[in-house]
Amino acid sequence: MSTPPDRRSRKRFATRRSIAQAADRLFRERGFEHVTVDEIAAAADVGRMTVFNHFPRKEDMFFDRDEEGREILREALRQPEPGVSPIETLRRLAHRLIAEKAPFAQFSDESQGFVETVERSDTLKARARAIRDELADLVAVAMAEGAGRDAGDPAAHLAAGLLMATWTVAFIQAHRTFRRGRDSEEAKTAFLALVDQGTIGLKAAMAGTPYA
Repeated sequence: MSTPPDRRSRKRFATRRSIAQAADRLFRERGFEHVTVDEIAAAADVGRMTVFNHFPRKEDMFFDRDEEGREILREALRQPEPGVSPIETLRRLAHRLIAEKAPFAQFSDESQGFVETVERSDTLKARARAIRDELADLVAVAMAEGAGRDAGDPAAHLAAGLLMATWTVAFIQAHRTFRRGRDSEEAKTAFLALVDQGTIGLKAAMAGTPYA
């Protein structure tokens, strides 16, 4: 997430990052369910209400880059390359995120800690599933609007659902690959191979629509 330009926004941004970092450390050390908001506030040296001003739910502190990820998807679909379909645009986005070493596409000891924290918490697993569904809706609406169709276009929602399923499987398998061999490059290769393979099937499934 880029740092805001004005002083007030920079201060708010720094406070938010401080809270998220303190929460992340405590969650990884002790498990999500065993950390209270008061403990996070103390670790970040802020008041309890300041925490809630930045993060309405405890889960939001863990998934603090969620909105940044949403904006990346929106931007990619708002400004595609000329003549490139939405499905191909998002395949290229996956390759760009890997090439740019984006925090969403890292397979490392740090990201493994993130995944393991989620795996130990039913609350975080539920929120991760909800985020996936919300992203599918976001992508569907952006695709439909870009094609000049109604936001509820069934073909757009089918394409978005299949696309999110592809990325979900790719992420899970890439993290498993890293867990086995601790090789980041091998994990990245596994991720992109699955995204590419899923995209081939997705284009075939959506042939005849503006999304393929």
